[in-house]
Amino acid sequence: MLARKEELSSYLDNGSLPMTNSLAERTIRNFAVGRNNWLFSGSPRGAKACGVLYSIVESAKANGLIPYKYILHLLKELSRHAGKLTSEILEQCMPWNPNLISICQ
Repeated sequence: MLARKEELSSYLDNGSLPMTNSLAERTIRNFAVGRNNWLFSGSPRGAKACGVLYSIVESAKANGLIPYKYILHLLKELSRHAGKLTSEILEQCMPWNPNLISICQ
């Protein structure tokens, strides 16, 4: 510990640094619990679908959106543009798009 004193006390020099990684650990806790559930998804495709859905939900939550409203918005927008998706349309659907706050909160 003494050999790492400078690194361990870096949060004292910068108030924006957290003292612990508790927030990060709490954030991934649901993923760790869910990982055991994915063992019983029935197939690799089912497990992949669970992982994709989990990523969408967690990304929505991380960006302050209500996951249910965000998924509804995605389904409507992506089906409306089916067959002609462009990078601009996909960028508008990303959870960090500021326009989604009024739609998905």
